[in-house]
Amino acid sequence: MGEERDYLLGTNDEELERLGLQHRVWRPRAADAWRRAGFTFGQTLLDVGCGPGFATLDLAEIVGPGGRVIAVDRSRRFLDALERACAWRGLTNVTVFEQDLDQGALQARDADGAWGRWVFAFVQRPRDLLERVAAALRPGGTLVLHEYFHYETWRVAPRCAQHEEFVQHVIAGWRASGGEPDIALQLPRWLGELGFEVRELRPLVEVVDPKSYVWQWPKSFVASALRRMVELGTLAADRAQVIGKAMAACEHTPHTWMVTPSVLEIVASRR
Repeated sequence: MGEERDYLLGTNDEELERLGLQHRVWRPRAADAWRRAGFTFGQTLLDVGCGPGFATLDLAEIVGPGGRVIAVDRSRRFLDALERACAWRGLTNVTVFEQDLDQGALQARDADGAWGRWVFAFVQRPRDLLERVAAALRPGGTLVLHEYFHYETWRVAPRCAQHEEFVQHVIAGWRASGGEPDIALQLPRWLGELGFEVRELRPLVEVVDPKSYVWQWPKSFVASALRRMVELGTLAADRAQVIGKAMAACEHTPHTWMVTPSVLEIVASRR
């Protein structure tokens, strides 16, 4: 299939490990949304932008041997990791497709449901992708999305200037790559235009201290993103070191707490 098409944060082993941690932190939120959406045994579900497939594996267990999960991602390396995990678990109900989500119809028809987390924020034509997801769902099929709607709510207290600088670097790099971190502000309107009934809109935001397991999610992202910025030449190595040290110090400052970036949970059904 040609050279590996890289992501903003890469597809190396460290990123695979980080994505695994991220999914473990977010699994309870995702599972709750899937339950309310009606994802269940025997269904066909589409995992849009599955990455290395941590959510795919959970969905495969939900639908069971009589169901099917169609996992789509542009990274062959991520899909290879998913296929190895399926083989290790003995799962035979997962089908993977390597595809750039900005191009072409999705390899699914009449799916009962679809799931995506932090996918529409990274593609260059998110409304087009939403239309193609709609085409892959049967009438009555349900879409569950987790996407940011106000990334700048990511703050720490006491305030840390280096943390706020880092967040601005992340947003700038995101938009320079053609994505939009606050894409969830657009999604409910587009869903209505595409014939969906928006059943639920829920803000998901945490306020945590360093002892919380949730803290590990943004902490791991900081290390990965700073390393990637230096690799891409968008941040000088010495400046990345200053930011990294300042943010690590926050974790050991008494009475520190963090507000995570604001996510919008969307549950919508195709009419």
